[in-house]
Amino acid sequence: MADYDVVLHGAGGFTGRQTVEYFARHAPPGLRWAVAGSNRARLESALAAAAAPHVDALVADSRDQASVDAVVRRARVLLSTAGPFARWGTPVVDACVRFGTHHVNITGEAPWVRDLVARYHDRAAADGTRIVPCCGFDSVPSDLGAFLVARHAQRALGTSCTEVRAYVRLKGGLNGGTLASLYQMIESGSWRAMRDRFLLDPPGTDHDRGIVRRSRDLAHPERDELIDAWVAPFVMAAVNTRVVRRSAALFAQWDEPYGDAFVYREAQRFGRGTGGRVGAWLLTATLGAFLGVVRMRPARALVASLLPKPGSGPSERTMNEGWFTCELVGLTEDGRRLRGTIRHRGDPGNRATVRFVCESALALALDLERLPGGPTRGGVLTPATAFGDVLADRLRAAGVEIRIGDQAASGGKS
Repeated sequence: MADYDVVLHGAGGFTGRQTVEYFARHAPPGLRWAVAGSNRARLESALAAAAAPHVDALVADSRDQASVDAVVRRARVLLSTAGPFARWGTPVVDACVRFGTHHVNITGEAPWVRDLVARYHDRAAADGTRIVPCCGFDSVPSDLGAFLVARHAQRALGTSCTEVRAYVRLKGGLNGGTLASLYQMIESGSWRAMRDRFLLDPPGTDHDRGIVRRSRDLAHPERDELIDAWVAPFVMAAVNTRVVRRSAALFAQWDEPYGDAFVYREAQRFGRGTGGRVGAWLLTATLGAFLGVVRMRPARALVASLLPKPGSGPSERTMNEGWFTCELVGLTEDGRRLRGTIRHRGDPGNRATVRFVCESALALALDLERLPGGPTRGGVLTPATAFGDVLADRLRAAGVEIRIGDQAASGGKS
């Protein structure tokens, strides 16, 4: 029997400290949890700030595989916020697969996830070990939202979805860890892999030309006919769309498809009039300029010196005042439109991410028997394929607004 139900790895970092606070407030009585990281003093500081001095602090440095192994083998579930994950995450996942420890993390580094699939999916699947990346704002709203819309169409309407589109509005701050992951992908050259629209699909998955064409990444603003509003490329769509497509492909392999020729697309939503058009073009130009600058090494160094560093992030006020809304529109095989909303109060990259990943870890620790596929399902999974309705129920109970059905889905921060 493992010593701990959940270990929070990276607990001394900016996001990690927030996971400690979340567990100190929300972990049910009797849950055995601990924190881990490379610096004991930072771990003890995080525990003191969360008023949880009774919780064990364990040293696990990703540069020392033996120290990682010593912690992972003692846990049933390991939650990691220690990125960039392409630099620090592989030793942790490797240990989780070897010791049969379920794993969740908050990476948005899709090329690294692709490498995990290639290296670990088959063994984890055979052993029933769930390795679940992308459990933060990237990509829970997108992946869980598409799952809920598709399943509602099947369960309540007796039809299947041919397409789900997501439209995001948000307000929040920059996190130094997220920026460090972006710099890491650019420096390593793995960013180029993001051009593959089906980067995370299981090997051998085939797509006809129609699906490939309809799955295009949005490159410039356009007026979307489904919502009669202007939309622009969403900064995390290149990750979220790949995750949702992996979910759809895995479910299809398990004879639980969303629908024939299923397509998922995602954009950032603006208004209907001239202001919406201007806002969409301004965001697109700003995002393009930023990505163009950080791809140049000297300029990237200058930008990195001006923006938040790893271990730092938005102020408490910024995080508390942040919000996001993810509108969902599903198109069914019989021509109907199904709408839904996922809405969260609090900074998307911090408050929402922490809630999502912590509830994902708690689902593994407390609800394993009820998860999709039963307790023996394993592999490098996605939030939808690993948690499904169980995570949706946990998030609703934790205060996330999730509405799926025929009602109109409206954006905003209410």
